Amino acid sequence: MLHLAASSLPTLNWDESLLRLALAAVLGGLIGVERELREREAGLRTHLLVSLGSALFTIVGAYGFHESLDSGANVVRADPTRIAAQIVTGIGFLGAGAIIRQGLSVRGLTTAATLWVVAAVGLACGAGYYSAAVITTALVLLALYPLRVIAYRILVRFRPEDGHLLVELHAGAAPGEIIDAVEATGARVDSVVVSQEGDRRRLELGLALPKNARSPELVLKLADVESVVEVQWAN
Repeated sequence: MLHLAASSLPTLNWDESLLRLALAAVLGGLIGVERELREREAGLRTHLLVSLGSALFTIVGAYGFHESLDSGANVVRADPTRIAAQIVTGIGFLGAGAIIRQGLSVRGLTTAATLWVVAAVGLACGAGYYSAAVITTALVLLALYPLRVIAYRILVRFRPEDGHLLVELHAGAAPGEIIDAVEATGARVDSVVVSQEGDRRRLELGLALPKNARSPELVLKLADVESVVEVQWAN
């Protein structure tokens, strides 16, 4: 329960502090469990700690400096949203650490976004907006799994599969044979990068596959080419 001290500054008792911090930990943990099950870069503990830390920062910013704010006859006016505003900025650095580049693809953007939202959930818990925190958590969980499945099933019917084909060839092998084999499937080649790595030649192709073609079939077909050492498909 929120109390007003004699100086008219609000204070927070133990029960209310425990409720706000515990709820922040639980809601952040729920989102973290989903990330943990999908084996993402930031999981249960990371999301729980981000939410809990955001809630504590919010509580401290609003209730933690009474002695310095109310000293003697002078009352110093302070903005309790200052620390909360820094949470929004600071969480960007943590989210950036969850973004990983693998070859020509980028992973971790969704996890970075969940860390950002989890910080907002913790902030809401710390400020006492329990309903907003619970509703946001439910919507995040809905977007991470059910909405993802529904969107994939709908969109996959209307758009071609696109990604990057990584092919390693023997040194001196011409990439033209690989490009001809890819184009024979009806795929559209958007970009071509050829590089030399040791005794191998590396070919990176940006492709858009036709509706009747799938990446596993293309990988198996290219694996049978004599000059090919390794083939990988990256979305």
